[in-house]
Amino acid sequence: MKLEQFIDHTLLKQQATEEDIIKVCNEAKEYEFASVCANAYYASTVSKELHGTNVKTCIVVGFPLGATTKEVKAFEAKQAIDNGAQEIDMVINVGAVKSNKYDVIKDEIKAVVDVCNGHALVKVIIETCLLTDDEKIKVCKIAKEANANFVKTSTGFSTGGATVHDVKLMREVVGPDMGVKASGAVRTTEDAMAVIEAGASRIGASSSIAIVNGTKEVNSNY
Repeated sequence: MKLEQFIDHTLLKQQATEEDIIKVCNEAKEYEFASVCANAYYASTVSKELHGTNVKTCIVVGFPLGATTKEVKAFEAKQAIDNGAQEIDMVINVGAVKSNKYDVIKDEIKAVVDVCNGHALVKVIIETCLLTDDEKIKVCKIAKEANANFVKTSTGFSTGGATVHDVKLMREVVGPDMGVKASGAVRTTEDAMAVIEAGASRIGASSSIAIVNGTKEVNSNY
């Protein structure tokens, strides 16, 4: 197992510059991470920098709140694909879950999956820190039924990140074939190995280099 190949090397900070993004792309190429995960504005830049490599371009949609409409999320996903995205990480409408409107969740995931079909993988960010276990289970089932490729724990921008408990629960719900991505609070080799053991098939991290080198990362909040 190569730990590098589990990792989406991530830079989603508001203040990230083009120079910062290019640096992250160069790091991803050097370490052969699974992807570079960035905001939509940088999709073309990331795609250009990673062209000719095995590192994928991963772009977030409805990020970080998930409170836009399904039409907006679908448009964001299509535009990202047009600009080179090969993977889409979409945030669900957490407020709809809390309002017990699961049809909204199903419709928005399906809208993005339909746009991405044959063009990009879809990872559904469920923001586990804001959900009860029952809500997590329901949303994971919906994501699977809607033919998403992954369920993902967190944006890294809310009140908490990935936990072993949540990853294990998500894996139990979606079964062995669907992807589970652990994001937020995975900052060390030990963190990474713990979530992989719990069932994660991908990890979102800004501390990627520290994770694979077994060192400590400072000033990382993702």
